[in-house]
Amino acid sequence: MRTHYPRTPHLPWSPGAAADDVRAAGVAGLAGREVVVTEKLDGENTTLYADGLHARSPDSGHHPSRAWVKGLQSRIGAGIPAGWRVCGENLYARHSLPYEDLDSWFYGFSVWDGEHCLDWDRTVSFLHGLGIPTPRVLWRGVFDERALRGLRPDTARQEGYVVRTVASFARAEFGRCVAKWVRGGHVQTDTHWMYAQVVANGLGPQAPLWAVRSGSEPDAGQLTAALGLESAPVGAGEPRPAGAPPAGAEVEPVRAGAPPAGAGVEPVVAEVAGRLDAAGRTGEARLAGVLAAVLHRAPRARIAARLAAGPLGMPLARRVADLVGLHPYLQRPFPDEGRRAGLVGMAVAADLGALHALAGAAAGDAEARERVEWSALYAEEAGLLGPDPLGPLREGLRESLGDLGPDAADRCWAQAREAFGRGGISTAGEAEAATWRWRDGRFPRLVQLCGPSGSGKSTYARSLPGVAAYISLDDLRTARGSRSDQRANADVLREGLDRLDAALAAAAGTGGTVVWDATSLTEQQRGLAGAVARRRDALVTQVVVLVEEAELVRRNAVRPHPVPAEVLATQLHRFSPPYPGQGAAHRIRYVGAGGTVEDSAGTIGAAARTLPWPATAAVGEAVGAAVGEGG
Repeated sequence: MRTHYPRTPHLPWSPGAAADDVRAAGVAGLAGREVVVTEKLDGENTTLYADGLHARSPDSGHHPSRAWVKGLQSRIGAGIPAGWRVCGENLYARHSLPYEDLDSWFYGFSVWDGEHCLDWDRTVSFLHGLGIPTPRVLWRGVFDERALRGLRPDTARQEGYVVRTVASFARAEFGRCVAKWVRGGHVQTDTHWMYAQVVANGLGPQAPLWAVRSGSEPDAGQLTAALGLESAPVGAGEPRPAGAPPAGAEVEPVRAGAPPAGAGVEPVVAEVAGRLDAAGRTGEARLAGVLAAVLHRAPRARIAARLAAGPLGMPLARRVADLVGLHPYLQRPFPDEGRRAGLVGMAVAADLGALHALAGAAAGDAEARERVEWSALYAEEAGLLGPDPLGPLREGLRESLGDLGPDAADRCWAQAREAFGRGGISTAGEAEAATWRWRDGRFPRLVQLCGPSGSGKSTYARSLPGVAAYISLDDLRTARGSRSDQRANADVLREGLDRLDAALAAAAGTGGTVVWDATSLTEQQRGLAGAVARRRDALVTQVVVLVEEAELVRRNAVRPHPVPAEVLATQLHRFSPPYPGQGAAHRIRYVGAGGTVEDSAGTIGAAARTLPWPATAAVGEAVGAAVGEGG
């Protein structure tokens, strides 16, 4: 059923209300409620369905400016459930305001299930899952008329703003839950845009990323430019898993406007995109897989830090990097008796559908490709190839654990994953029964820092509350006479591990936290402290700090105790961040250059922002100023 979009009433203080416009009688419908204020875009109101689209009127006809959005609908329509509709702004044609840096020519602002408008957070999640951007948020909070009257849109570049309740509402309530402010004289052209020559608005640097999210054919050159990787040294090596391309096959530095050099890169990107489409991956999942294909020969640790500092943000950057690092493992011989546990572990870090797509497309020979195909067949039969194969188990266990504290809940979830990987359990009820011993939370906690010198590890860790013992290898060297003296490293490490064992033993039964402050660059290094933690039944949280190389060099130059340049270069070369679901860690926190937790993995919760860990602006400011603490 086709439905026109309701007319949005003007706020009482909107200067752009014309005589025939709908005006809000007041703001009683918004008072006391949480609202979100978004930029009002100057385009054509358009509604998309699973099987078509129309402009504001359901009987709207053809216009050249609607051709592009029709192509968009054909790509994403399958993702719109029957009876649902996506409402937004078609910005292809310039109206009164010119746009030069749009993320897309279509922005969504509401999603409807019949007569019911979804809440704002679910709207954003659904739209982004389709690959549709949403207008910029200008303000959010409990409705405050004074604050909204104080907003000062740039009327030379912005048409105005729209305010709506964050909560969902029925169509009959639209006039009470949505209102707009429009600049005065917002129509500033002599000829209506529909009767003038179509002039396309300009797309910005992030448009290629949104195009891939929405199902467009990827262009490797445009994507590398969008990520700011035109001059990224993607060929420098980190420790490479068996089955990865040899070092001599590394690609050259990425050039502006061109894909990475090296045989077969573009075909790999095209094949991965096709496989992802066949698997029904859209939005962030499709983008992660495609970007991993573009960068599949790059060193994982460096692209994780580089992408996290760019437009992707930490969560997506980390997932791209993990796809890059893990896919060669699927091309290697692997014993079938350990395959299920291995795939379940990988599913904590990566989308197994995307991972197999990349591994198959990038396989160097028929034998490697056959191994990937066998792994995919096994994963499909085990029910692990979906977008979130562990989701039902995680959600069921989370519900059954009730009000359990986050540490105990995460410990139970880690043990449930391990049992699920072994085939020992298959349901949330079985997981609940198998994890009873960890629910009292009296086990010790180990926080293990991972990252090169100067990344901010120590500054972050020293802000953690309730630490019972803090063991720093730098402090132990200082106590021996020189922080920089590496000659006694074996003795320092032995002393540190002894102290760690004693501290974890003392924390048993009390739930105390012990911090292990060392670079922990490789799995071998991390395994030494991890073995002690296993012996003491500790919950292991690895804190991985990802900072770009250029920033690390800058910080090192101003530290009170800088490491030699060649030492930092060696650390960067060796740094191989841990994978979620692998090694001794039960969960991982990812900290960015600002010193805050920006992502998490292995937790039973859904997002890092829900975690009780320091993530304040003060901590971020302290990292840049206090790298001399040894972080």
